[in-house]
Amino acid sequence: MNIDVRPATLADEAAFLDLLEQLFDAPGAPPPGYTRERGSHGFRWAIEGEHSDVLLALDDNSLVGLASVYRDIESIRFGRRTWLQDLVVDRAARSGGVGKALLAAAADWARERGCTHLTLSSGLGRKNAHRFYEREGMAAQMNYELWLSD
Repeated sequence: MNIDVRPATLADEAAFLDLLEQLFDAPGAPPPGYTRERGSHGFRWAIEGEHSDVLLALDDNSLVGLASVYRDIESIRFGRRTWLQDLVVDRAARSGGVGKALLAAAADWARERGCTHLTLSSGLGRKNAHRFYEREGMAAQMNYELWLSD
């Protein structure tokens, strides 16, 4: 595999949304209220935002992975943080270095924006992903979330 990582453009939206939905495969599930329209809105917001981006991993122009990155808070204790969201590698390309390339690109993106650390959240059932993150030097933490309904 010859992996190149680049920022997404509006022309990448359909392929992005198709691959994103692999996150919903077991042990995952669609987030509450997810629709493709919500995904489209989020994609456009991320690539057009000043403090966010979508990174695409390509193997000879075929989309094989993606990650969205957001410079989000300026922590009093820890400094500026990048949040890594929606990291997914096409099921046919897993264990081929795509995730490693995306994680490295996300870390570079964060450093270029003066961030001190990169954080992500991963569902409890994603054991393979957890092993990958730890192998790449990430430390396991715990976080909680509250879904806000209308």
